[in-house]
Amino acid sequence: MVDPQNQYLSLTRQTELLGISRSSLYYEPIVNKEDIMLMDLIDKIYTRCPFYGSRKIKRELFNKHKLIVNRKHIQRLMRLMGISAIYPQKYKHLSDPDKDNRRFSYLLAGLAVLFPNQVWGTDITYIKLEHGYCYLVAIIDWFSRYVVAWELSEDLRLGFCLSNLDRALAVNIPQIHNSDLGSHFTSHDYIAKLESKSIQISMDGRGRCMDNIFTERLWRTLKYENVYLKSYANFAEAKTGIDEYLQFYNNERPHQSLNYQTPAQAYFAR
Repeated sequence: MVDPQNQYLSLTRQTELLGISRSSLYYEPIVNKEDIMLMDLIDKIYTRCPFYGSRKIKRELFNKHKLIVNRKHIQRLMRLMGISAIYPQKYKHLSDPDKDNRRFSYLLAGLAVLFPNQVWGTDITYIKLEHGYCYLVAIIDWFSRYVVAWELSEDLRLGFCLSNLDRALAVNIPQIHNSDLGSHFTSHDYIAKLESKSIQISMDGRGRCMDNIFTERLWRTLKYENVYLKSYANFAEAKTGIDEYLQFYNNERPHQSLNYQTPAQAYFAR
């Protein structure tokens, strides 16, 4: 619906007329197989060590894979993937909020999470494919580790996050919703859906994945137990496989931290 070649309307004006965030136009095509290969390697390094920035990723690419890659090239691919090191940063990256979007304080410091639907956390992660990439958003219940809703998208436009939130809110209503400061979660449409349900809104400090630790652990588990092993060829295959895995994760995979219950048993316990 947005036309980058339009001579009469700027991209900003087009997104205003469509009622979407300007920064939701994130999608950049991958033009060569070398970049896809590098993104896959960066994803594995980052999933294992999310505190690595472009300098350490560059060094690991050389040390372990004998690849000499320009640091600016790595930074560009990391922006495309929507990832950055967890330490506070000054430069702008993909998950930064729009300047006119609302930000909220982090509400979870020292909070004891004692029951389901007390706190939900959400995040977006990059998913490697054999011939490309896609993105996954999920909402997880902090008490039970139950994945309340998830959705896969071929790009980073806002819509898949909004529809995923709708699906989660059809299951239950949390007391607190926690996210990072990304423009998807600070967008007016996303915030409005939360406020319409009187949900308290909590947002992580910049670059601090530990503020949303349960979602980060979910990504690591999903990738090492499913995505990296399956090596999905395309979006449709990834959607089927990830849906099957998250159903398994919720209903069959026991968690030691839950006294070997499954997330579903802990979430739906009466």
